[in-house]
Amino acid sequence: MTIEPLLSPDVFVGMDGVTHLACGGESPWLKANDEVYADFARWKGAAKSGRSEILERTEACRGKVGALWGGVAANRIGFTPSAAEGMAWLARGLDWREGDNVVTTNLEFPSVAYAWRNLKAAGVETRLIEHRDWEVREEDLLAAVDERTRVLAVSQVSFYTGQCLDIRQLAAGLSKRPYPVLLAVDATHASGVVSVPAAVTDLCVSSSYKWMLGTHGAAACYLSERAEECIEPSSFGWRNLDVFSANSAERTPEVAVNAMPHLLEPGNPAMLVIALLNGALDNLLEIGIDRIEGHARDLAQLIDDGLRGLGKTVISSQRREGRSGNTCFLADDVVAVEDHLAENGILVWADCGRVRVSGHLYNGSKDVDHLIRILGDMK
Repeated sequence: MTIEPLLSPDVFVGMDGVTHLACGGESPWLKANDEVYADFARWKGAAKSGRSEILERTEACRGKVGALWGGVAANRIGFTPSAAEGMAWLARGLDWREGDNVVTTNLEFPSVAYAWRNLKAAGVETRLIEHRDWEVREEDLLAAVDERTRVLAVSQVSFYTGQCLDIRQLAAGLSKRPYPVLLAVDATHASGVVSVPAAVTDLCVSSSYKWMLGTHGAAACYLSERAEECIEPSSFGWRNLDVFSANSAERTPEVAVNAMPHLLEPGNPAMLVIALLNGALDNLLEIGIDRIEGHARDLAQLIDDGLRGLGKTVISSQRREGRSGNTCFLADDVVAVEDHLAENGILVWADCGRVRVSGHLYNGSKDVDHLIRILGDMK
């Protein structure tokens, strides 16, 4: 199968002679960011009128994230400093009681698995549901939910195996329960490469420096109306409080809290990072997430076939709907594999006993052929 890139590698910095298969760790830098940065520098120096320009891009970015995530409303999207902070905001804000529990998996990213660690002292249990031969089963997660479960928290795509969970199945299973359970999703390894059904979640957060082609410092966060009603904000500032009137700055003992989208933003979010993300999202939306998802899963199939042909132990899902941009395999010395590939112009990401190969919209089958050939030469 011949697969051509959906977006030319030429639009990125430093891609000449490089086979970039490491988007699961860091995406390459868009050349168009130079223009965004120059614009931002002018706005920054233009005082109040410049601030208006900056805020216009921030609001536009909310809408683009909402469009990417299945058409959720822009006013349901806030920006937190990181995906970890989005999950922690939920952990801090619920009215936990002794005997409550959180359900997650034993292959979770730390910011999901351990967002609840301070709740142990209050008698809240974190249930780490085990994988089965590297695959997490949706039915196992749902079976662990009971009447004292407050949150089911998962990554849509596993950082470790690349498995893509069926978020709609999880949401449907929770909706059948006679008691409310919030569905919290970290979409960091999904957003920008596979479809993210944010509307069926209660909280959906994603870092922007991987598959969304942005950089560090801002994470888009969807919050449902149900979650907004039951979560108490845990940090406050001028942006998420109704504290400014036209003629006075005097403080009063009580003050109203602003609703979404500013609820998650006590102070200014990382506006430069958001301006960069706003531009990057144009690439994803122009191509279309359905097309990108199909492309990534086709690449994942080629990578999987090639790795298995070399006798590698692939731990990623074999089901197409369970595939993502990440395809992962075990190795005795993952650093040696990573270094060998880098010496031959191939960038992957290796840690924790596995090598992660990430195919995105700027990759094609020639990149996969190069990877498999160089891996095959390694002794």
